[in-house]
Amino acid sequence: MRNEGVATKTTGGSDQVHGLSTKALRCLDRAILKAIDRVMRQYGIGALQLILPSMASAVVGDQSKLLAPKLTLYSYRALWAIARRGALGFAEAYMDGHIDTADLRAVFAFYLANEQALVRARPRFNDTRGQDRRFHNRRRNSIAGSRRNIADHYDLGNDFYGLWLDPSLLYSSGIFREATQSLEDAQLTKLDAVLAALELAPKHALLEIGCGWGAMAEAAANAGAHVRAITISEQQLRATRHRLSLAGVSECSEVCFEDYRRTTGTFDRIVSIEMIEAVGEENWSTYFETLSDRLAPGGVAVIQAITIRSDAFEHYRNNPDFIQRYIFPGGMLPTIEIMQQFAEQSGLTFERVEQFGQSYALTLAEWRMRFLAAWPHISDLGFNERFRRMWLYYLDYCEVGFESGWVDVGIYRMRKPQRSAHRSCAEGAIFDAK
Repeated sequence: MRNEGVATKTTGGSDQVHGLSTKALRCLDRAILKAIDRVMRQYGIGALQLILPSMASAVVGDQSKLLAPKLTLYSYRALWAIARRGALGFAEAYMDGHIDTADLRAVFAFYLANEQALVRARPRFNDTRGQDRRFHNRRRNSIAGSRRNIADHYDLGNDFYGLWLDPSLLYSSGIFREATQSLEDAQLTKLDAVLAALELAPKHALLEIGCGWGAMAEAAANAGAHVRAITISEQQLRATRHRLSLAGVSECSEVCFEDYRRTTGTFDRIVSIEMIEAVGEENWSTYFETLSDRLAPGGVAVIQAITIRSDAFEHYRNNPDFIQRYIFPGGMLPTIEIMQQFAEQSGLTFERVEQFGQSYALTLAEWRMRFLAAWPHISDLGFNERFRRMWLYYLDYCEVGFESGWVDVGIYRMRKPQRSAHRSCAEGAIFDAK
C-alpha cells in the first residue's frame, strides 16, 4: 500500500482523447452529460452535479430530489471504471485521483438513497463482479489465510495507529452517551459497558479473542481477572505485552500469538470486541462453537459486533464491497439473526445488551479528523497519497453506513447453561491452557 502511487489530477484538456481539440472535447463532454442524464432519469436516479475533464458541467438525474452532491472527473478513465465495476470502480477512480468531491459523505448518502436504481442501471458489458467474488473467495480465513488477512490491515504498524487513535488505542466503536463527549471518554464508556455485560468478578478466568492493543485486557486484569489474550497480529502481540507489563498486571495475564481455533482450556468469561467481522462466513459456526467449548458451564461470553441489515445481507454477500476488497480482505458482516442462530446451535443463550450505531458514526468522524491532522506524520512513515485517499474513503464510507442504519454495532451476551458437573475455573484454570 505504501508504494502505490496516485494518479496526478488533470485539468481541462490534459486528459484529451487523441486527435480531438478542446472545442471537440467540450462537445463530447456535453454529449456524455446528456447520455448520463437520460439514463439517470430513465431509472429514477437522483441528481448529481457533474464536471467533466473539459470543464463542461451540468446537473444530471432527477432534480426533484434534493440531494445533489458535486463530482469532478479529471479523467475519462473514471467513467469506464464506474461502468465496468460500479461502486468498486468509483472507489478505485477516487483513490487514483481520476474523480474527486469535496464531500464524500454526501456521495455515499446519494448512493444509499439510489442503490437499487443504480444497480439496475449498471451496464452488463465487461461485468467484473464475478472477478471480485473470486478475489474475495481467495482470501478465505484458513489458519494461514487469517494471519495474512489480519496482517494486511493491523500490521500497518503500531506507529501508524498510534498517531491518530485516542490514547486507549481502541480501534472499535466508543459509546457516546452525549454528543459532546470526547472520544477518550466514549471509549472508556464502552469498556465499562463490556465489563458490566461480562459480569466479571475477581479471580474469573477470562479469554479475550482478538486483543487489539490491549485496552480490554488491561481493564479486565485491573478488575481482578486472570486474563489470557490472544491475537494473530505480530504488531499487536508486542504492543499488548509491553502495555500489560507497564500496567503492572503481567502476573495475572498472558498474551499469546494464537488463532482462536487452536485455543485450549476452560474459562469463566470470554470477550471478543469487533473480531467476528474478520472470521469469514465459512467460520461462523466454528467461532460460536469455540465460544461454547471454551466456556465453563454457567460461563458468559460477550462480543461487540458490527452487523448488517437482514434485508441487505444477500446482496452484500454476493457483491464484495470496497471494505472487503481494500480494507478487511476476507471479512464478512453477519446479521443479528445469523449470530443468534449459530449461538443457539452451539448451546448458548443469546441476548442483545445494547446497540449504538450512531456512536460508531461519531467515532469514525473523530478518527477521520485525527487521521487528517496526523497525515504529515503518517506520510513520513512512507504512506502515499493513494493510501490517504483510500483511508478517507474507508472512514467516510463506514460513517455514512452507521449513520443511515445500513450497518449497526452492538454488545451481545451469551451464556452457557449451568450443569451439576460444573467445575469452576476461577482459581486459575486459565493457566491450564498454556
